[in-house]
Formats: sequence, C-alpha cells, structure tokens
Amino acid sequence: MSNYHIKHLEEYYQVYRKSVRDPESFWEEVAEEHFLWYKKWDKVLHWDFTKPEVKWFEGAKLNITVNCIDRHLTTNVNKTAILFEPNNPEEEAQHITYRQLHKRVCQS
Repeated sequence: MSNYHIKHLEEYYQVYRKSVRDPESFWEEVAEEHFLWYKKWDKVLHWDFTKPEVKWFEGAKLNITVNCIDRHLTTNVNKTAILFEPNNPEEEAQHITYRQLHKRVCQS
C-alpha cells in the first residue's frame, strides 16, 4: 500500500480484502508508512480469543502529537488540519492550518 487515495470502489474492495485476509501485514504497512515511531514494535498483533485478549504493536513507542501535527509542519504548514463546523449554522466554518494548530497546542 503506497501513499495514495482510493480512486474507485473496486480498489476499496481490494484494500479491504487484504485487511481482512492478512491483518498483520496490512496494518504493519499502514503503520510503517503513516506514522513516525520512536521504537518499532516487537510484534504487530497478538491475539488469544480464549481469554479474550488482543494486543497491537507490542513494544512500540510513538508520540501521537508528533504524528498528528509536527510531522506536517515541513510540508503542509498552510494546509487545513482541522475543519471545524459550528453547531450554529449562522457561524462560519473554521479552517485551522497545521501552523495555527501547532501554535495553539504549544500555548501554555
């Protein structure tokens, strides 16, 4: 799976089938491509349905704020990170860029 957008329904079904048939491989590809990791996982998936127990990415470490905001500051700084639609239809939607979001998050 490369960094692309699904363009049609058949492509969606192909990706979906892979996720169902081989979830470990599918999610490992997604995790490697779309997240920055401080420490890679020891095991992608561990499951034991007799307990029931399911564990994903055991041993891995990441910082979710780095993945959600910081990594976009070099290439998508002016791109909309959050599109906020207020409940009041008379209020305008807010397009918050990655730069603006980073500034808000870093305020003390």
